Order: sequence, then structure tokens, then C-alpha cells
Amino acid sequence: MRRVAIIGTGQTDYASNRSDTSQPELVREAAKAAIADAGLRPQQIDAVLISNMELFEGRALPELWLGEAAFAAGKPCLKVSTGGTSGTSACIAGFHQVASGVFDAVLVVGLEKHSEGQTQTGMALVDPFWDRAVAAGALGNFALSISQYMAERGVTERQAAMVAVKARRNAARNPHAHLKMPALTVDEVLASRPLAHPIRLLDMCPQSDGACAIVIAAEKPARRLCPRPAWVKASATRHEQPYIGDIDRRLVTMRTLRDAARNAYERAGIRDPLHDLDVAEIYEPVSYAELAWYEALGFCGDGEAGRLIEDGVTTMDGELPVNPSGGVLSSNPVGASGVIRVAEAALQIHGRGGERQVDGVRTALATGYGVYAWADVVVLGAQP
Repeated sequence: MRRVAIIGTGQTDYASNRSDTSQPELVREAAKAAIADAGLRPQQIDAVLISNMELFEGRALPELWLGEAAFAAGKPCLKVSTGGTSGTSACIAGFHQVASGVFDAVLVVGLEKHSEGQTQTGMALVDPFWDRAVAAGALGNFALSISQYMAERGVTERQAAMVAVKARRNAARNPHAHLKMPALTVDEVLASRPLAHPIRLLDMCPQSDGACAIVIAAEKPARRLCPRPAWVKASATRHEQPYIGDIDRRLVTMRTLRDAARNAYERAGIRDPLHDLDVAEIYEPVSYAELAWYEALGFCGDGEAGRLIEDGVTTMDGELPVNPSGGVLSSNPVGASGVIRVAEAALQIHGRGGERQVDGVRTALATGYGVYAWADVVVLGAQP
């Protein structure tokens, strides 16, 4: 297997309704920016991967009518759709395409335009949670799992609110972010409108329009084109059937994420994640999920996540900053959200994170989460 690296990234601005642009235009904006950032021309891209949850917009086969916008005309083009992990799964597929020697440069583009569809209806129709036709959407499922998580692990509403505050304050440093709330307080989160107990409005991610792209290259062009490539040290993905009756497949255990992290850490030489990683971009659609992910990703022991957020361990100036970009809690175009996590982790390795840059990053983590069925983990490094 060849060494591969991320050498270019491109993002649009994220918002509730990007009525100023179409879906193909969003794709073109992100793809064009990533290719230029990599120092390439569109003709030098060998293949394209598109990540999108087309059911959310109610349009089939997006790779057909978005391909040209992604510079894929006349080239291999593959669409990846795995729920919230669509973007990270597409990135991992791109890593393997280049590592295998099939291609030298691959473009990955993620897109969602929630303003042109009905996301919750789409999720209920495909029934990702209950294995039966029920209009559940995301909220009901999260509420059940979070209630169990709180009961078993002792997490509090205030601790979750601290996660929400951290995310929106970090987002204020990110020019692309959707929800920028630099003055948000814990009390304001706790006073926000209840959605499904214990979830409140400011505990949840938004529905965003936007696109994100990365360029993945083989070692030789990566070294030539990028002064500080973000090398792919390891990646792992796990899938299982998410029947909610199987209690070990819920937020408390999150077996898919634990297994993917264990596999990626072993191959990347990560023995103590809290100390070996310099920054993490994790997929947290609800504030409580970030706390659960701290445990599943090995940042702390089970039942200790609340202590990490209370002690400031995961803030921008903490031992392991989590989601300097603001995370999914601040920007969530689902088909692009996983690509954003990888792109933001790569930017940290590149040293080009702007106001959200963490000092001295040499190892970065990115994750994806697709209900309880999919989990992706990517480890990037400053050295191959």
C-alpha cells in the first residue's frame, strides 16, 4: 500500500438556507477551492467521490447531475451514502483508491442542501433506528438513548450544555460556520426550548446547506505540492444492523465507534488517545453525544466524560481540543459533515486553521457517525 496524504481542502459557507446558490454550484465552489488549494488543475484529478444523502433532498442519483460540477465528466465517479458517515466513508474510500495505486489524485466532495428537502421525514421513511416504519426522525431516538446514558453514566444536563457552549464559541473563530455564538452561556442553553427530554434546542445540531471537498494524493505529488501534507496514518470503518432492541448498540456502549477507534489506534501507534492526539474533530449531532464519544474514543474511562468538559480538557486551550471548528453542533450539511471533519483535521496538520488553529499539531483525529449503524475513524499525522 502506498503512502497517501490530504493536500488540499475547500469549503463553502454553511447556513440554514443558501438560496443564493444551487446544489451543483455549491459542489463546484468547494471542489474548485480544494483543487486550487492542492496546486492542481481539474484535469489532474483522476477520480471523484461524492457523498450525499439524496433522500433528504428527495432527488435520486445525485452523482449523475452533480458530476460535472465536481469535474468528474469522463472520469470514474462514485457516490457514497452511509448516513452521517457518508463524508468520512467517502474519504476512506478515496484513501484506498490512492493507496492501492489505482489513482494518484482523488477528489472527495460532500454536499447537502437541507433547505430543499425534509430531513426528518427522510430519516423516518428509511427507518434507520427501529427496523419498522415509524415517524421517529432523529430526536425521539436520541432522547431515548441519552436518557439511558445519563442514568448509567451520571452525565448531567449542565455538562451537556457546556459542550454546546464550547462548540458555538469555537464556531465564532471559523469563517465558514453556521451557528456562531461567542457569547452563549450554559444558562441560555438550559433555558432554550425543550425538544424531546432531555434534549433542548441548543443541544442539537442545525440543518445546514453547504459543501466541503478534499484532495487526496500519492506520496510523490504530495511531497512536491504541499509543504506540510496531512498523512493518513490509519482509518477504520465499522457497520452493524441498528436494531434498537439490542441494548449494546446504543449511546452507552457505541460498539461500532469503539471497535473502529481501537483498530485505527493500533495501526497508527496511538496508545493513550488523550495524550497522543493533539486535536480531534468528532461528529457530534447532539451535545450529549460528544460526551459519549469521549468515552468510546478512549479519551477517558466510562462515566468520566463529565469531568473532561468540566475541567476544560477539550476546550481550545485544553489538553486535547475537540472540534475547534465548532463541530456538527455548529454546521451540519449531513452529506458533507464527515468530509468537514477530515478537512478540518487536515487543516490543523497543515497549520492553516486560522483563528481556530491549535498550536503544535502533529497528530489529528477525525470521526464520522451514522446513527448506530456506521462509525468511521481517521488518524492524520504530520509524518507518514
